Amino acid sequence: MPPKLVIFDCDGVLVDSEPVTNRVLAENLTRHGFPVTVDDCLDLFVGGTMSGVGDEVRARGVDLPDNWLDDVYADIYAALAAGTPIIAGIPQVLDRLDQAGIPFCVASNGSEEKMDITLGQNGLSPRFAGRRFSAHVLKVAKPDPGLFLAAADAFGVTPAECVVVEDSPSGVKAARAADICCFGYAAHDDGRQLAAHGARVFHDMADLPKLLEL
Repeated sequence: MPPKLVIFDCDGVLVDSEPVTNRVLAENLTRHGFPVTVDDCLDLFVGGTMSGVGDEVRARGVDLPDNWLDDVYADIYAALAAGTPIIAGIPQVLDRLDQAGIPFCVASNGSEEKMDITLGQNGLSPRFAGRRFSAHVLKVAKPDPGLFLAAADAFGVTPAECVVVEDSPSGVKAARAADICCFGYAAHDDGRQLAAHGARVFHDMADLPKLLEL
């Protein structure tokens, strides 16, 4: 049976923002005395929050400046504004959901400002107007289930009637904690980490409508 609500993560699911974000983050942290590569950042930090990154790096003995969070956001937002590709197949998935009369939304650990930038340059922003749930606004971040539960409550559906589409272990953990079925989008690897936390892994957005039983 198709779901009554589909909850999309933003970065890495709707838009291909992770490579840009992690390139800027790696350059920033290396400059501040914590040498890391883009792959290191992807392994260590994807799916978390930027404040969590700062806490983790400081816990490892790096003296980040007090204004580090504002500075790294400014660098990342400028890079994303220069061009953030859409994930191939997403417009078609949203079209199919519209045709089926199934609502959808986005729930992200990122800020509203970041979603303005990444969704605002590719035609996605109007499709998610009034349907955005940000950890920065709700003050709860994945892997806590609160973000997904808030989305379900806003649409008047139960967790069992929802589906989450995620690309990070923290997002999959949040879905599992909320008792929501999760499809794990693994575009660049076998998705083993997503599967380990209970996601049903897929590798091509063109396959999602069938998984959703549309």
